[in-house]
Amino acid sequence: MKKNTGELLLGIMVFTLIISVMSANMFNVVLPTISKEFYLTPSQVSWMITGYMIVYAIGSVTYGKLSQSYSLKSLLTFGLLFFAIGSIVGLVAIEYWMVIAGRIVQAAGASVIPAIAMIIPVRYFSTERRGRALGTVAIGFALGSALGPILAGVVSSAWNWRILFVISLLSLFTLPLYRKYLDDEKGVAGKMDFIGGSLLAGAVALLLLALTGGNIGFALAGAIILFFFILRIRYASAPFINPALFRNRPFSFGLLITFVMLGINFAIQFITPQLLASVNHLSPVFIGMVMLPSALVAAFLGRGGGKLADDKGNPFLVYTAASLLIIGFICLSSIVGMSPVYIAIFLIFSVLGQSFMQIAMSNTVSRTLSNEHIGVGLGLYNMVTFISLAASTATIGKVLDFGTSAVRINPIPQDSTTFVYSNIFLALAVLIVLMASLYYVEFGRAAKMSKGDKMDSKTVA
Repeated sequence: MKKNTGELLLGIMVFTLIISVMSANMFNVVLPTISKEFYLTPSQVSWMITGYMIVYAIGSVTYGKLSQSYSLKSLLTFGLLFFAIGSIVGLVAIEYWMVIAGRIVQAAGASVIPAIAMIIPVRYFSTERRGRALGTVAIGFALGSALGPILAGVVSSAWNWRILFVISLLSLFTLPLYRKYLDDEKGVAGKMDFIGGSLLAGAVALLLLALTGGNIGFALAGAIILFFFILRIRYASAPFINPALFRNRPFSFGLLITFVMLGINFAIQFITPQLLASVNHLSPVFIGMVMLPSALVAAFLGRGGGKLADDKGNPFLVYTAASLLIIGFICLSSIVGMSPVYIAIFLIFSVLGQSFMQIAMSNTVSRTLSNEHIGVGLGLYNMVTFISLAASTATIGKVLDFGTSAVRINPIPQDSTTFVYSNIFLALAVLIVLMASLYYVEFGRAAKMSKGDKMDSKTVA
């Protein structure tokens, strides 16, 4: 019965994830339109994205923590209702501050979705079947990333950008199903460390602002608050995050590798539209069409990636994903400036590798956690992915700012305007090699030894 319930919940979660991910990325396409309507500067209109990202990152770890005390049913009910309220506020907004308020309330509710999407495969599926479940979850991320920009371009061209808020309201249709199929299981209720949670939220918010805006003051303030958060969790009787979680070496290394690996993955979603817009001069709708085939392939094969993790082990999936990413990055580095058709073809390798890597790393990290720490541990995993997104975007954005002076590393591209993009893709390929090597040292070697021990025991038997 629990198996069937888990499959049903996964199907519902995929739909909810598609809506959530689209809500996060589809407004990128209409920022110029919003800026023109409200007479905003680029930095002012960017708060539509920055504010959402900050609240989303904080909310993901907060809901993970709350899952230890409250049922998933209650958390999803609260989150989806807030998501809908924020969508309504944005839909009827007549002033820009109302749009920002709507986006922040949206994020406060929507951040429950990735948190619960990580917990459901752990709670409703055995370790041996968890990879397939996480592969199914990856379908929602892939389709949401692919459909968001295309839908935003079509909707904003045919109607009005505010209609995008209506799309987010579709998540409400899933609420009765969650109420029916989710159980009422709760974690062990305990005292909530609001001071520790506030310190973590403040540190994350300031560090994300520093990353997205390049502000040293925010970075210093964030580091100071982070220091006080560390002191708090060391000495509080019931800390927001148990320090023992960070003394779990595999978990800590898993987060570090996740930060870099997923940062590299997120770079694909940021640099490709920049390349297609500045070099190939494509409109947002056509950019979305170029990126659609790779996302559809990733969605179609996502569950297969999870099956590989279950059958062959997480290390095998990591190395497969790394190989796909390296092939994709090297090919993209070589064909920048050519027809968008070539970019669409070779993007398939990179985006499929991105999907497989996300499945492998989430599965790897989940297996390092005890039941006591699973909620907040996966919440931290989600938070790290959003910080990684901000760091990756900010870093590549700075590199692109100095793109005109880039030297050619790959000898194939001939147009000087493409050299910076070619160099970035090559650098990402090198980083993948380094992180895959670190993964082997920390996880792959141990998995190989464990497999060898099992084979020896079978031989003896």
